[in-house]
Amino acid sequence: MKFKVVLEEAEEGGYVVYVPALPGCVSQGETKEEAIENIKEAIEVYLDIDDAQIETEIEGKRAEVVEVIL
Repeated sequence: MKFKVVLEEAEEGGYVVYVPALPGCVSQGETKEEAIENIKEAIEVYLDIDDAQIETEIEGKRAEVVEVIL
């Protein structure tokens, strides 16, 4: 899976990196390389939603879970 990320120099030093396609998925690092490795981990955590969380989120709503393949 590929994601475009935005890598910015932080005012206090180091780098901040975020994924526009995944709101709230943000990380940082002292070097570009470290920031990129950290955002990879953040993406994995962001996308690791288990079935119980999904069921809780849609409980009481007229909703269903479907899978799509890109």
